Amino acid sequence: MATDGKDRASTRVTRTGGAGGIWFLGFLGALVYYLHVHSGSFWLVVLGFMKAVVWPAMVVYHVLQLPV
Repeated sequence: MATDGKDRASTRVTRTGGAGGIWFLGFLGALVYYLHVHSGSFWLVVLGFMKAVVWPAMVVYHVLQLPV
């Protein structure tokens, strides 16, 4: 009986996990952009990588500030 619950849970995750590839492509695009902009020194590259990691939060923040 316990295996039935695990099967249903894994099926549910499989069905709803499709947007990960889109976020990964967005991360790669942001990483290329920020590494191109911040390519002066090691710490600027680290800053560019950190910006690429948190870009979805920045996008949501700015979208929520738009007037309705």
